[in-house]
Amino acid sequence: MSFKGQTAWITGASSGIGAALAKALAGQGARLVLSGRKVDALEAVAADCGGDCLILPFETTDIAALAPAVERAWAWSGGIDLLVNNAGISQRSLAVETAYPVYQRIIDVDLLAPIALTQEILPRMAARKSGRLAYISSIAGKVGVPMRTAYCAAKFGLAGYADALRAETSVLGLTVHTIYPGSIRTDVSRNALTADGSARGASDSVIDNGIDPQVAAKWMLDAMLADEREIIVAEGGEARMGELRRTPDALFDQVAAMMASGYAEKMKSEAQK
Repeated sequence: MSFKGQTAWITGASSGIGAALAKALAGQGARLVLSGRKVDALEAVAADCGGDCLILPFETTDIAALAPAVERAWAWSGGIDLLVNNAGISQRSLAVETAYPVYQRIIDVDLLAPIALTQEILPRMAARKSGRLAYISSIAGKVGVPMRTAYCAAKFGLAGYADALRAETSVLGLTVHTIYPGSIRTDVSRNALTADGSARGASDSVIDNGIDPQVAAKWMLDAMLADEREIIVAEGGEARMGELRRTPDALFDQVAAMMASGYAEKMKSEAQK
């Protein structure tokens, strides 16, 4: 199984996990829509992929830009088979020291932006009754981690949105994946926001010694092709933390069964009484 012949749209594709996923998908023969803020970096990723790529730069929090972006991405190759909501920003600051605008920025980027993009593309996928939606959360979206209160809030929220969306769309033929990376060797900690909203500018040793992005990308794609709903991409203590908080498949099945039995229609009917 592979993504050969399918079209994948990746946000935050200019570096790190996004760039690694782009290269891995290109290697499987997928067409790519690459989004991010830096055109030159996206062009470099496209050149590295050497495949069929559409460079579609935009700021994920620019809500007005989303509808035309979805229109262009969808029209480019006749639809999107996989949307990977990867763009994000982390945090390294204690709550007691952190200015409120830092919370607003991180939640805007890590939670509200992927929701907004999904809401634009969801009706198209639902009408077609096919498609995959993937959300890059974090082990910090399973376990509250010090110095990441804003980041944890956003990533926990993203997982909740994805879980509820999975149940709703299970009757529409869509597949929703929530991905929980641990330490991946990227610039995530270097770009993380500090208490005043400035970039940290330094990496963590655990990140520097983390999983190679290409290894992580293959791990994620293999799990998606196996239709895994929760995908924990971590090693050592981080993997154990993620597994301790893993949602049982039986619970996902139970909630999906609620939809299949007409739960939404019943709720709507009760509201009209």
